[in-house]
Amino acid sequence: MTKPLTPEQHESLAARIRQAEAQTRGEIYCVVARASDSYAYPAAFMLALGVMLVSLPVVVWLDRSWLGLPHLTLVLSQLAAIGVACLLLWSVPRLRILLVPRRLRYLRAHDNALKQFLAHNVHVTEQRTGILIFVSLAERYAEVVADSGINAKVPQEEWNGIVERLVAAAAADHLAEGLADAVDRAGALLSGHFPGGTNNPNELDDHVVEM
Repeated sequence: MTKPLTPEQHESLAARIRQAEAQTRGEIYCVVARASDSYAYPAAFMLALGVMLVSLPVVVWLDRSWLGLPHLTLVLSQLAAIGVACLLLWSVPRLRILLVPRRLRYLRAHDNALKQFLAHNVHVTEQRTGILIFVSLAERYAEVVADSGINAKVPQEEWNGIVERLVAAAAADHLAEGLADAVDRAGALLSGHFPGGTNNPNELDDHVVEM
């Protein structure tokens, strides 16, 4: 997993955001989440399902080998296996996400992005030109959530291009550089449709939030 941003990187990114916003009425807000969910329940469910599926061929093999296994013993063995596996998940949380389908991981990360967009008031800028650059590291997920004002003018393919570069940079352990590139590219798109001019208030904080 990518290391947390250093104080120096935070300062550099904040300056990068201010520089980008100086040319536009748009607002850029960045959030980096270590993970978007604990995945305790989904992982436990998938693990229990796996134990049940594995036990079926074992039972068939025992039956064909004339090795009878009492029903109670089978059930207790399954419960013990599930209990030990859940204890391992509780002890090593990083294992949980490996048991969760990618679709669910991306859904949780997307939901978190929308929550952060609303929680940090990116949607209340005067001209509805705020964008959120969101990264969830555990899920290897990134997204640009754009408010209605700018989203109506910028094709989704432009945001997708920013996201692809950001995900690649984070995967290579260059999160700060990836965020800086995303800020620059997003700022260029914003300035092209909503140039700054003389009346250009700073409506949102310019720092990167890590959570």
